[in-house]
Amino acid sequence: MRAVRVHEVGGPEALSIDDVEPAEPGEGQVRVRVAAAGVNFIDVYFRTGAYPADPPVPIGMEGAGEVEAVGPGVTDVAAGDLVAWASVPGSYAETVVAPAGVLVPVPDGVDPETAAALMLQGMTAHYLATDTAALGPGSTALVHAAAGGVGLLLIQIAKRLGATVYGTVSTAEKEQLARGAGADEVIRYTETDFTAAVKELTGGRGVDVVYDSVGKATFDASMASLRPRGTLVLFGQSSGAVPPVDPQRLNSSGSLYLTRPTLAHYTAERDELLRRASDVFGWVRDGALNVRIDRVHPLDDAADAHRRLEGRETAGKLLLRP
Repeated sequence: MRAVRVHEVGGPEALSIDDVEPAEPGEGQVRVRVAAAGVNFIDVYFRTGAYPADPPVPIGMEGAGEVEAVGPGVTDVAAGDLVAWASVPGSYAETVVAPAGVLVPVPDGVDPETAAALMLQGMTAHYLATDTAALGPGSTALVHAAAGGVGLLLIQIAKRLGATVYGTVSTAEKEQLARGAGADEVIRYTETDFTAAVKELTGGRGVDVVYDSVGKATFDASMASLRPRGTLVLFGQSSGAVPPVDPQRLNSSGSLYLTRPTLAHYTAERDELLRRASDVFGWVRDGALNVRIDRVHPLDDAADAHRRLEGRETAGKLLLRP
C-alpha cells in the first residue's frame, strides 16, 4: 500500500509517498481501508520535528474508512463497518491498523469525508467548549482562527451552549464564514488590535475565555483580552511555540488561568470518546452542526495540503483521499 512518511524532518517536501507492506491486525486490532484522512497541524508538528519521533515517521492521525479485517479478540466491529478515528498514527495511507478501542462507529447519514473532517477538530471543539472552559448562557469567548476547521465548529457549539462569541480572522471572506457560523462579532486582526476591540465589545471588562490555537503570535494579546479570573486555553501553536511564562504574570494580569489541553486526555476513556463522537455526529446528522470541507486533495498532494494549511490559505477542513 501507499503511505506518507517522513524520513528526515523538514518542510512540506519532506513528505514522502512510500510503498509499504500492509500490516495484519494483531490482538485487539483492526485494519481499515482509508476513505479520507484529515489534515491537521499536529501532522505538521511531526513533519517538522516539533513533536519528535523516530524515522520513518508515519504521518496523519485522523480519518474514516471501511473495516477490512479484524484481529483476535475484536468483537465491537466487523468487516464492512464504517468507522472513524482521531488518534491513529499513519492515517495518510491507503490502509491503517488501529486498536479497536480508538475507533468509533459512523452513524447512517454521515458520509466518510464528513466523518474524517469531524473527528479531531469536532471533538476538540466539543471538549474545549463543554469541559476545558465550559460555556453557558452569559459566557463570553474569543476564538482565534475563527474560520479554520476548529474555529467554525467551536463557534457553532459555543452558540449552541448560549455563549456570546467573538472571532478573529484575516480576510473579509473569512469574516463572512465566521459570521455565518454564528459569531456575534468578528475582528480582522490584520486591520484592528483585537485586544482593544474585545475590551470595547465587553465594556472594558474582557472575555471569560480565549481559545487560542495560534500560540506565539497571539499569546500576550490573548492574555490581555481576558477579564480578571478569566481562562486562556492554548490548544495549538500554528505561529510557533510560546516562550516560557512566569506564573507571576497570571497573578498580575488578574489571577488568570492558563491551560494547555490535548484531545487525547479528553477521550482517554472509551465512554468519553464515544460520548463526544456521538454528540458531534448526531448534531451533524440532525443539521445542527455544519462541517465545511475546504478542499479534498489526493494522497500525492499531501505536501500541497501542508503548504495551504501552514500558509493560512484554508477556511474549513482539509482532507486527503487515498
